[in-house]
Amino acid sequence: MRSLDSARRTCELFLPGLLEALSDYPLDALERPDSPGIELFRKMGGPGLVIPDSLGGRGAGPLQALEVTRALASAAPSLAVATTMHHFSVATLSCFADSLGGAGGLGKRLKEISQQNLLVASGFAEGQPGQGILEPTMELQATRNGYLLRGSKKPCSLSGAMDFLTASVVIPDGNGGHTTAVTLVPRDAPGLAVRPFWASWVLAGAQSDEVVLTDVLVQDEHIMRTDPAHDAVSLDTLQSTGFVWFELLITASYLGIASQLVERVMNGPGGTASERAQLSMRLETATLLLERTARMLVDGDSGPSVLVQALVARYGAQDAIGATVRQAVELLGGLAYIRSGDIAYLAAASHGAGFHPPSRSSFAAPYLDYAAGGPLRLS
Repeated sequence: MRSLDSARRTCELFLPGLLEALSDYPLDALERPDSPGIELFRKMGGPGLVIPDSLGGRGAGPLQALEVTRALASAAPSLAVATTMHHFSVATLSCFADSLGGAGGLGKRLKEISQQNLLVASGFAEGQPGQGILEPTMELQATRNGYLLRGSKKPCSLSGAMDFLTASVVIPDGNGGHTTAVTLVPRDAPGLAVRPFWASWVLAGAQSDEVVLTDVLVQDEHIMRTDPAHDAVSLDTLQSTGFVWFELLITASYLGIASQLVERVMNGPGGTASERAQLSMRLETATLLLERTARMLVDGDSGPSVLVQALVARYGAQDAIGATVRQAVELLGGLAYIRSGDIAYLAAASHGAGFHPPSRSSFAAPYLDYAAGGPLRLS
């Protein structure tokens, strides 16, 4: 299948050998909590995929990241979903570093992540545009020896394999104001614990359990402050950028799952020419919608209109993916469904596309107001 083959070539270009290594394992082995997928991703240099070349990363842009994620999801859905959270986190941090001129500890930390293949779990309010991407999700209290961090994140993908957890916090300045900051908490920090949360067998390989922080001591070296003089501009950019990255890559994960099912149809005898063409074109519709979202990131677009367009593209792609999966399972036929658990698993995993925030229903009223010419008010 031409577009999936293109995605695989892009994946091989940026992460050579990863797809071949994943192919050594059956799907059910890659989807268990003890899946080898995440460590293979680490070994092949995946953590640096979207970190810029200037910061020691692989330098993949949004369009390339879309293709890599699609290719990975076609082989290992849990891996794509889990690493989406890493890419979303480091892309946001890279934007943060760029807004600060690339200087300071954050640039150094991103180089460390890419050079040492470290994994970053997300404690951001990802996908919730009513709560800005860097609005505080956890409580930070100043003490004589540093700052104490409290809170939890559930589900939190990469909870088992992460080297750092990102979190957004506010630091009081003593004058009634505050500075917004991002903190990177080391996995081995005293007070950080992982608790069981994900009970489903679907996408269990993403390691999406609960991360709990109880009076975790955070030092200044792990806190990246925004520049108060440029706070409004940088935070608006960060919120827009992080939000769009999340919607792009998480939807691309489900595109990859659907792509695997469509490829099985195309490699088999089922369906008429008309049915197979319809199936392929519906999948390409979803691909084109996501490519439009990626191009907005490439062009540096931001602001309310970008958030709206990203969500419209996400829901449109979600609909196309759902219809594609249903038709693909039907065309594969009952015997294929019975003889292999893969088809049932991929179909079940594809339903996750509708569970990521913001929900379609919560977006409906704000979208109608915005489409009628009003301001965008997401909550």
